[in-house]
Amino acid sequence: MKTTIIAPVLLAVCICVGGCVPKAESDVVVYAALDEEFSAPILAEFERSTDQETGVIAKYDIESTKTVGLVNQIIAEGDPPVCDLFWNNEVMHTIRLQKLGLLQPRKWAVQSGWPTDMIARDGSWCGFAARARVLLINTDLVAERTDYPTSVRDLVNPIWKERCAMARPLFGTTATHFAVLRERDGRSETLEFLKQIQNNALILSGNKQVALAVSSGQVAWGLTDTDDAIIEKDLGRPVAIVFPDQQPDQPGTLRIPNTVAVLKNAPHSVAANLLADHLVRAKTEDRLAMGDSSQLPLSRESEFTPRVLPSDPVRWMKVDFEAAAEDWEKWSAEVLALFP
Repeated sequence: MKTTIIAPVLLAVCICVGGCVPKAESDVVVYAALDEEFSAPILAEFERSTDQETGVIAKYDIESTKTVGLVNQIIAEGDPPVCDLFWNNEVMHTIRLQKLGLLQPRKWAVQSGWPTDMIARDGSWCGFAARARVLLINTDLVAERTDYPTSVRDLVNPIWKERCAMARPLFGTTATHFAVLRERDGRSETLEFLKQIQNNALILSGNKQVALAVSSGQVAWGLTDTDDAIIEKDLGRPVAIVFPDQQPDQPGTLRIPNTVAVLKNAPHSVAANLLADHLVRAKTEDRLAMGDSSQLPLSRESEFTPRVLPSDPVRWMKVDFEAAAEDWEKWSAEVLALFP
């Protein structure tokens, strides 16, 4: 049996009216926060790998929902869920579902050497195909490589006052980044760091806007994600990408993975578990690495080096994402008070 991937609006309407979309036991309902252009071909590939015996019904991340919207919908739908598998493009809100007991612990079919900080301690989610938090430099405005900023801490260096940029740390990877720093450096220290950034850097609405501000010359450099940075580089803009904090006394570069999780009491758990294992394969990571967003494989069996990576090995920050997600609501309120 072959089913098709249904457009987001149609799926939402059908589910809301009580299941007018016929779903065989072999089907799997996926909520995908990764952009449709990247996730849909991989979901279609999974269908083909089962000889069309397992179909995918997908609800994608769109502008009106975004990741938080999909997570809130999963929470609202309750138990039993409508969604079988959640493919998130980040990790913090996946952990939010984990802490609510909405995810199914499982054993992940990953290769040896998979980073331990990329799998939930209870097995309820697994990270794969990451983005990195990088510095994007305008090489017209900062011509000498020796003058490039090299650390996230350079956001508070007075020589870059009003010449550097960062996204508001309330959503997405920037919010995750500072929750990680809060866990690593302490609450008061991180709040003070944020105050100093606010006084020194240009604060923009998102990482994409930071990358555009750098490539256009509005600012000399900014903190953004590899997927937004590589777009500007591929377009031939005068930019360079720096993976920050690589010195021995520095924490390393933060990478934030996609995550996949099977919902507890998923209506189509067999199909959901098959798809979960498909997503964390090295071949899936390689496909995302080859794409426009140049995502970073976690598997040692990956055969493709993303073009966004530098020639030298990168030191990655060791992270406890679950600890960073503790007390998320209170922390978010404190950050909001600084960035209203």
